[in-house]
Amino acid sequence: MGQFRQISTFVEVVARGSLSAAARAEGIAPAMIGRRLDALESRLGVKLLQRTTRKLALTNEGAAFLEDCQRILGELEEAESAVAERSARASGHLLVSAPAGFGRQHVAPLLPSFLAEHRDVTINLNLNDRLVDLVGEGIDVAIRIASLSDSNLVGVKLADNQRVLVGSPAYFKRHGMPQALADLARHNCLAISSEGSQRGWTFLDHGKPVTLKVAGNMVCNDGEVLHDWALAGKGLAWRSMWEVGPEIRAGRLVTVLDQFAAPGNDIHAVFAQRRHLPLRIRAFVDFLRHTYNQPDYWRAA
Repeated sequence: MGQFRQISTFVEVVARGSLSAAARAEGIAPAMIGRRLDALESRLGVKLLQRTTRKLALTNEGAAFLEDCQRILGELEEAESAVAERSARASGHLLVSAPAGFGRQHVAPLLPSFLAEHRDVTINLNLNDRLVDLVGEGIDVAIRIASLSDSNLVGVKLADNQRVLVGSPAYFKRHGMPQALADLARHNCLAISSEGSQRGWTFLDHGKPVTLKVAGNMVCNDGEVLHDWALAGKGLAWRSMWEVGPEIRAGRLVTVLDQFAAPGNDIHAVFAQRRHLPLRIRAFVDFLRHTYNQPDYWRAA
């Protein structure tokens, strides 16, 4: 306790610019502040402050030590806040953004259970496939199925994701199954479009990622429509397992070119900052992660 008091006193003296100002803030005599600093310097074996009657100046060792002390005290403050918040109740309003298809299937159905546990929280769920601006639009948490490249955002992985190329048994009966990536040129590929441009399909070819521009007689900006078209035997679709898993297990869709499957874009929760994160955000992210990590969740869903 004495060592911690010496460190906090050192930081306070530097912040306030004098021993007397630090003493007034703590309600003790300036001599007590001086004794703590003397004891700290004696214990460390270095001079931290050059003290005169008019001013204080950090030594080189003092400047380096101050940076470490500030970091340690900041981390301690965060730890205390986290413990205090865990014993408190989550409250307030959450604005959550999620991709439309994933949000309909795997976020919206979970909200009643979350709110039953956290009755002082309210949620506005915004389903949209565009890349939202968290800060500009005031969004607390965004669910993203992608590799995170924006270093300004904090991401927490919620679950694995895998993309597969699927078609219906009826489609393959008429057109055969592709055996190589080049065979896709002879198939009707149901692609998703975004803001007028068609997205490519990504595979691994000899260990290297390859993005192919595919062609077909129908494109759509809604993944659920592509899903329905594939089920109806209209062509091939490149979809996530969270969407087509039940149909694959039931035999209504069949995967092809599995040997070229690329690593999936995992499912993340992203937010603008980690420090001083409100309890309602932490509780919501933890709830999703715990739910998705249940062994039977994706099979049941």
